[in-house]
Amino acid sequence: MEWVEFSAGTVAEARDRALDELGVDEADAEFEVLEEPRAGLFGRTRGVARVRARVLPRAPRPKQERPRKRSTGGGAKRRTRSGGTATPAPDQVEEHEAAGPTGSESGDGSAERESERRSSRSEPGARRQEREMMEAAEQQDVAERFIAGLSEAIGLETSVSAELTDDNDLRVDIDGSEVGLFIGPGMRTLDALQEITRHVVQREAGDREYGRVVVDVAGVRATRRTALEAFVRATAERAVESGSSIPFEPMSSPDRKVVHDTIASIDGVTSTSEGEEPNRRVVVRPA
Repeated sequence: MEWVEFSAGTVAEARDRALDELGVDEADAEFEVLEEPRAGLFGRTRGVARVRARVLPRAPRPKQERPRKRSTGGGAKRRTRSGGTATPAPDQVEEHEAAGPTGSESGDGSAERESERRSSRSEPGARRQEREMMEAAEQQDVAERFIAGLSEAIGLETSVSAELTDDNDLRVDIDGSEVGLFIGPGMRTLDALQEITRHVVQREAGDREYGRVVVDVAGVRATRRTALEAFVRATAERAVESGSSIPFEPMSSPDRKVVHDTIASIDGVTSTSEGEEPNRRVVVRPA
């Protein structure tokens, strides 16, 4: 992805704006500081901070066959021992109430703590060294074995399948009985599981590159995005009718990206982000 430039009163604010626009966590972005505010008289600063940013480029995944077939249950899916047989009905999976003045929000942005892996990306003029890519089959196997083992340890029957997409996302899908336990209130359990899985893959990768880990349970993330978009549209209508600004609850960078993109498609409203992580939120205003 090409570099894009952002300006703000401080470097931290400019970086936050970049993350909002790119819609990724800090661990998946690359920054260069172009200019910093200068110290003036009486403790005041002069000028603005300018940074440029882009989504962290990754090496293309190698094209190769997976080394072995998965166990029963649909080829690429891995199943654990039985803890039940029923597939959860839609109402068993907790419905996510999209972030807003009357809703709760998920996503702790904890992938940002990955800076030790890519510490050079925030230095001015720094250039990222290319790394060897961890084989797709190995990434998939590590993620599947970890979640299957976790499911078995807590007595759940799950079907786990992982795939490295063309966008270099390592997508891990979980299905089975009582999988709503993996979602949790506000999807915080699912976000925590995703972060732990990322650390497991990172540990096995060592110095090699690996895909961006995305863990989903029974398709709840897509359902959640649809619910968030609908909530944003309803909130935009209220902002236009009342002529007042409406703040959302704090949310993660990917969720703020969904809000900004949805607002951009609606006439008569604009959106900005305010505050600092982990309390950064989007505010919808009448245009």
